[in-house]
Amino acid sequence: MNDIPLSYFLIVSALLFSLGLGIMLLKRNMIFVLMGIELMLNAANLNLIAFSRQDDQMQGMVFSVFVLVIGVCEMTIALAIILQVYRQFKNIDLGAEKSRF
Repeated sequence: MNDIPLSYFLIVSALLFSLGLGIMLLKRNMIFVLMGIELMLNAANLNLIAFSRQDDQMQGMVFSVFVLVIGVCEMTIALAIILQVYRQFKNIDLGAEKSRF
């Protein structure tokens, strides 16, 4: 793994982050927005793991496990909220102008 330069990891991470940010900003569906956030979290994980190659104690790997756990918790709570929003309004698009009144 040490024969792959660090810049390759950073380029892939920047592409993942940009893709996630683009999805988050351009899509109106809540599910796609969550997918964009997950891509951004995975880009951060890739950075942590890439920089932990230089560390003998592998602290970046430990931090990436924490980020994964937090991402799973965030996704679970967000999906539960999305389900409740869908049950209430029958729509999960952001900015939809559908009023109950």
